[in-house]
Amino acid sequence: MSTASPAPYETSVGVTDAMRRALAASDRVHGSTSPNPAVGCVVLDRAGTVVGTGATAPPGGPHAERTALAAAGERAVGGTAVVTLEPCNHHGRTPPCVDALLDAGIVRVHAAVTDPNPIAAGGLERLRAAGVDVTLGTLADEVARGPLRGWLHRQRTGRPHVTWKVASTLDGRVAAADGTSRWITGPQARGEVHDLRRRMDAIVAGTGTVLADDPALTARHPDGTLFADQPLRVVVGLRDVPPGARLHTDGAAPTLHLRTRDPAEVLKDPAMRDVVDVLLEGGPILAGAFVAAGVVDRVLVHLAPALLGEGPQALGAAGVGTIADIVRLQVDEVRRVGDDVVIDARPASGQVW
Repeated sequence: MSTASPAPYETSVGVTDAMRRALAASDRVHGSTSPNPAVGCVVLDRAGTVVGTGATAPPGGPHAERTALAAAGERAVGGTAVVTLEPCNHHGRTPPCVDALLDAGIVRVHAAVTDPNPIAAGGLERLRAAGVDVTLGTLADEVARGPLRGWLHRQRTGRPHVTWKVASTLDGRVAAADGTSRWITGPQARGEVHDLRRRMDAIVAGTGTVLADDPALTARHPDGTLFADQPLRVVVGLRDVPPGARLHTDGAAPTLHLRTRDPAEVLKDPAMRDVVDVLLEGGPILAGAFVAAGVVDRVLVHLAPALLGEGPQALGAAGVGTIADIVRLQVDEVRRVGDDVVIDARPASGQVW
């Protein structure tokens, strides 16, 4: 009986490592692929060595599997593909990824989650029918909370995934009594917010915030330069935004003004058709409206170890008149960022994928 060690792809550690590599690849392109999902793929050769890595290109470009297979070349024959999302099985702007995997001679596929889009689904079934060894569910929860989170939500609900981001003191204040708010949190937390912004398709703020703060609502590097990909800037509210506002004059990103106070109208607007991930950065009134409408899917709170005592609170009226109506959250993560604490949570009734 042989006592040789199994090849890396035959061990859970090897597959897990490959899936995390695929997840990291998808994370690098998150924010540039919408309305397509940000997918990552790693190809292992017969010995379990990584020979190709790919991620989704901008719309019209190759999918993750094709890029990884191109990098692997002939070394993909008899190998394994580890991919964050079920390979597509339809002809769109690009041919089916299932065809590419079969043509390349892949004999094993590990996928984290299935494709909920009925047009593209069925890839794993077709691979099995062709004799490919298919495993589903590798790091499913971790992958579903990553770059695919918003896309999976959009496929399931038909609307964008909304993350409400707020920076406050320990007593829940987002500004001082005189309206000043720069800066409550430290530079590390602010840098993290800019990295989050670059992954978003749209940033939403109310006219109150725009008139009071004249924000840029852009994603910037630590040196102040702009990231290559900028989200759509969406202003919500009935009041006019002056022509001299930075949103109108800096030319950094497209800006949309939706003259409504209804969050549902914002998310259903035709201009938001290809938007998958929304970052809500409005003040307490707009945040309260989104919470009351039940369309906040994730809450990111940056807490500074500081107290103000007076000033606006983070959340305005949210339709909670009695303790029985309290909006309960499930905390997914608590971590330190510099001197601040970040709490990552979602509605207790919320489904991630």
